[in-house]
Amino acid sequence: MSIPQSGGGPIENHDQLAEVLSKGCKPKEDWRIGTEHEKFGFCQDSLLPLPYEGERSIKAVLEGLEGRFGWDRVEEDGKIIGLTKDGANVSLEPGGALELSGAPLETIHQTCDEVNVHLAEVKSVSDEIGVKFIGLGAAPEWTHAQMPLMPKGRYKLMNNYMEKVGTMGTAMMRRTCTVQVNLDFGSEADMVQKMRVALALQPVACALFANSPFFEGKVNGHKSWRSRIWRDLDAARTGMLPFVFEEGFGFEAWVQWVLDVPMYFVYRDGKYIDALGMSFRDFLKGELPALPGEKPLLSDWADHLTTVFPEARVKQYIEMRGADGGPWRRLCALPAFWTGLMYDQTALDAAWDLCKNWTAEQREALRVAASVDGLQAQVDGINMHDLAREVVAISHAGLKARAKPGAGGLIADETHFLNALHESVESGMTPADELLAHYNGDWDGDLKRIYAEYSY
Repeated sequence: MSIPQSGGGPIENHDQLAEVLSKGCKPKEDWRIGTEHEKFGFCQDSLLPLPYEGERSIKAVLEGLEGRFGWDRVEEDGKIIGLTKDGANVSLEPGGALELSGAPLETIHQTCDEVNVHLAEVKSVSDEIGVKFIGLGAAPEWTHAQMPLMPKGRYKLMNNYMEKVGTMGTAMMRRTCTVQVNLDFGSEADMVQKMRVALALQPVACALFANSPFFEGKVNGHKSWRSRIWRDLDAARTGMLPFVFEEGFGFEAWVQWVLDVPMYFVYRDGKYIDALGMSFRDFLKGELPALPGEKPLLSDWADHLTTVFPEARVKQYIEMRGADGGPWRRLCALPAFWTGLMYDQTALDAAWDLCKNWTAEQREALRVAASVDGLQAQVDGINMHDLAREVVAISHAGLKARAKPGAGGLIADETHFLNALHESVESGMTPADELLAHYNGDWDGDLKRIYAEYSY
């Protein structure tokens, strides 16, 4: 989850709303890669999720990272809720999952080094206090009541609102984890093409990274239960966004959509002010019930942009949001997958050629089918396994064309980061399929085996 924005001054005219987004346009040599990943923490002996405070807790992990590895603490109401260092931050998801939001880096080699260092630091601290972390798309056994809500004002407000819209909002907050990558665009036209490809092909990422076949101790009938949860969360702010594929889409069209998404909060003087369900359009006119007579700051707009949760999202970069949290080696595969598709024009054009003729109904059907069946999904003659093989091949070609070397030049490019995905398209097995094979095979239905065998 995002941290509160600051600065920027008052909004004096409507054009400033789109300008916030257009300021993200960068020349290609300045494009960077930002990787985010979440993982569930649990007590090694009880296998229960971590509380916020105590000897074995989220707070203990954060303070351990702070004291041992030089992170700077972030506090809210005197409580540690995150860490920052060198352009990266560690934050808490609502149910206590730990997230690394990586620094913007030039290559997958660098972002993978960052992930590896972070996980090694977390393991160093957590092993000493009897805590483990696991990468899954959804909590395999824990109930809603077992997942504590972290002490952040934003989460308290969101939790109350989520109970009134959809049916799975609070499950998303407490019991799902994702891995995502944030990528740049060069112009409005480049943003448009990348957003269309990003949205249309999110189901492919969902299928390849599907890793949540269990929920509340049972097989749930989906390869990605995380994706299933997101489909019934809050229709006003989620989904595949058909308007992105309409003629004339651009920064202003995004602004108009976000303006119609109900607000969560306004952040003032370190406090979250309840604006649940209120209109940013009213705020622009000085008619927000929560702050009568007051008009918004650019930081309020930046905050509001973080409260929309579609499968891909525009800020001053594009966020790819369709993948389950997963095992260590796949945390680098996700940014590699999207970087290969997005940062080479030939690859981007080839990816668009694959999906440009799909209808809104087909894109939505692929989203649902990927959640249920993973690589075995079939929609209107579109075979997900074949599609994934083709998309991964395009990404591979894009990474090869980028020719970004690593290991002091010993590694020629970034293509090896796709190895886990090549294995999946060859075998047809996603992480969810592997978990189910264990559950129905050598685990003999004992889901608790997942903690020892899949924790970091």
